[in-house]
Amino acid sequence: MKQILIALAMIFATMQIWAQESVTRVYDENIDPAEQIDTAIAKARAEGKNVICQLGGNWCPWCLKFAKFITSDAEIKSTIDTNYVYVHVNYNPRRSATAEEAGRTKAALERLGNPVRFGFPVMIVLDGRGEVLHTQDSSLLEEGNGYNRDKVIRFVSNWTPAAVGK
Repeated sequence: MKQILIALAMIFATMQIWAQESVTRVYDENIDPAEQIDTAIAKARAEGKNVICQLGGNWCPWCLKFAKFITSDAEIKSTIDTNYVYVHVNYNPRRSATAEEAGRTKAALERLGNPVRFGFPVMIVLDGRGEVLHTQDSSLLEEGNGYNRDKVIRFVSNWTPAAVGK
């Protein structure tokens, strides 16, 4: 019986490792969110684009679903590539951070209008000056166990530089 339990534990551990390795990680957990946002804004300004900050984390299944969804649809991907600098801004409320890291995260969230109240992922649209134009609650884009294509297209089309007159 002991051998069976050990074997089952090893199988379970192997499955856990395999599952973690097979998950696509789109959020860089080691980058300073303020620097990431500043870099995106500078690039957007230079290219005449807006910025979409997708706030969430690799721990969030809906965040990873959205990242995959927007890159899998040619029209959505083209609209984003043409009009936005798209960044995945990592937020991990459960991760123990140093006081300095916590302070940087808090400052970045304040700069984005404290959007965590909308859940995850949450998309924040910024113009080339770094001004918040819109905060998108992603639950309004959901349908069933995924996202509604028409709603996502409407979102990414309504906040382009041309649409907002910038």
